Amino acid sequence: MYKEMSEKLPVVEDFYLPFGGHLNKNNRWVVLSEKIPWEKIESEYRKKFTNSNMGAPSKTVRMALGSLIIKEKLQISDRELVEQIRENPYLQYFIGFEGYRDEEPFSYSLMP
Repeated sequence: MYKEMSEKLPVVEDFYLPFGGHLNKNNRWVVLSEKIPWEKIESEYRKKFTNSNMGAPSKTVRMALGSLIIKEKLQISDRELVEQIRENPYLQYFIGFEGYRDEEPFSYSLMP
């Protein structure tokens, strides 16, 4: 089952940080996230799924593709990827979260 991205993309100024403050707009992950045409990729990604309501919901394209980009840029394992995302609000913003969560974003076993 396909789960579409939320209609609104996360906004760096609105990203929730439990310890206060704001994300830096010049951070490499924030800058890169603004260069990627998430909506265009989403429309192509959506076509790969059947119109079935069976099975677990898929991850959003931003989470799926974003995680692969992070993994490749940092040259890390699947387990390390999940830990890095869990610990880093910039990576969470990059994959589409609207605020920081101190939890695993997904199981490392979901990585291809």
